[in-house]
Amino acid sequence: MTFADLLNPEKLITLLDTWALVGVCLIVFVECGLLLFFLPGDSLLFTAGLFIAAGAIKTPLWLACIVLIACAMLGNVVGYWIGHRVGPALFNRPDSKIFKQEYVDKTHEFFEKYGARAIVLARFVPIVRTFITLVAGVGRMDAKKFFTYSFIGGIFWAGGLTVLGYFLGSVPIIRENLELTLIGIVFLSIVPIIFEYLKARREKKALNGATQVMPRIED
Repeated sequence: MTFADLLNPEKLITLLDTWALVGVCLIVFVECGLLLFFLPGDSLLFTAGLFIAAGAIKTPLWLACIVLIACAMLGNVVGYWIGHRVGPALFNRPDSKIFKQEYVDKTHEFFEKYGARAIVLARFVPIVRTFITLVAGVGRMDAKKFFTYSFIGGIFWAGGLTVLGYFLGSVPIIRENLELTLIGIVFLSIVPIIFEYLKARREKKALNGATQVMPRIED
């Protein structure tokens, strides 16, 4: 299995064969708890649902959803613990290629903007869903509050996308154009990031414009 196969949900599940659901669960856990943000979370869940509908994964849909939600939650528990115990040390290295401070800063801004519901929304935003768990641990967020909203988000994310793949997988145009469908899912998942980026640019330009026209105060 190559690294490219790991990033291709359809090929990955096919290669795992009878261990497909175990592999999907492991990836969900790792992405939610061990800071490996480049794994195909959204598209993998959708594809798993599609394979369950086709019978390639023998596990019943309801059981698969329960297990996937549990793995997403367990990943959050581990990620929170990492943030709580060793997070500051991990990000106290400005030259790190993986654990960049900017990821934490962006996630923190996302959390501050949307408050508690950010924990639910973050499930659907790549990178943010990985690092928001760490930030919650680093910031000593109330564990009960964090895990409550994280559980709600996990139901909609892990369970919802799997169910969506299960039912939409029977639609011919989606089944026959799976790659385009997965690209579309990835695109939709980064729409919030694109929106926030464009909004931040507009605000920055407006601020710069206001600074430039501000009269200079003479001594």
